[in-house]
Amino acid sequence: MVPQPKVNQNPLSGFMRQPKIYIKLPSGGEFWPAGSLNKTENEEYPVYSMTAKDELMLKVPDALMNGQAVTSVIEHCVPNIKNAWHVPNIDLDVILIAIRIATYGEMMTVPVVVGNDTDLEYSLNLNLLMDTLMGQIRWETAIPVSSDLTVHIRPINYKQMTESALKTFETQRIFDAVNSQNLSDAEKSKVFNESFDKLNQITIGIVNNSVFAIESSAGTTDNPAHIQEFMENTDKEIFDIVKKQIETQRENNSIKPLKIQTTDQMREAGVIEDEIEIPLVFDASYFFA
Repeated sequence: MVPQPKVNQNPLSGFMRQPKIYIKLPSGGEFWPAGSLNKTENEEYPVYSMTAKDELMLKVPDALMNGQAVTSVIEHCVPNIKNAWHVPNIDLDVILIAIRIATYGEMMTVPVVVGNDTDLEYSLNLNLLMDTLMGQIRWETAIPVSSDLTVHIRPINYKQMTESALKTFETQRIFDAVNSQNLSDAEKSKVFNESFDKLNQITIGIVNNSVFAIESSAGTTDNPAHIQEFMENTDKEIFDIVKKQIETQRENNSIKPLKIQTTDQMREAGVIEDEIEIPLVFDASYFFA
């Protein structure tokens, strides 16, 4: 027999990261392009805690701004995700919450602002929040525009979300710069008009990216070029129907403000209502701080 070479296994491998929790995706694995997600038979995915390198990545402003920090952390903590840029937005919050739980535990302290200057704290159970999201998120793909026209939509992915956010940020920065400069009314009007046009293009881009197929009495197409041509040349009424349905689904599938019973500490700080709402924003720079 030919002797087999010994595998130089790291004796510390047993002390390295192990999956902390398993999650299901609200999308059920739909809307992921081929190769971006290694699907499992039971549709459950292991989630590992962050490493020190992951935490440092989330402290780099440029990497947070362009989305690279978030995609790197997702792919490192959820190995079945091979391309986090393709994460559908309906899966994103559940994935980030799961990584937070795996790293820091299920409880998270969120700020409660009372009046203009009083900051209190509330302990939020992230497992309960994740369960609520899993039961809440539903994506309806078909929009029956008329008896002979049906538009099929999908959630935008993280890359599209990031690109839209960056364009919106740049446009807002232009607004602020123009307001602080000594420009003539005509020059300001020109810049504002160009900026409004860019904002409109961002909205149109989100709608176009959401449409993946259109059925009609004249035939069905999933050709991106044909879809874009149709969406840019269709009646405003049809475009608005599609846009409104996309916005409605985005709102229905977003994290709602948390309603909590007023505590004695809150009453001492001046809260008179029996129940208050806490807005939940999972900005990565704060959420993983």
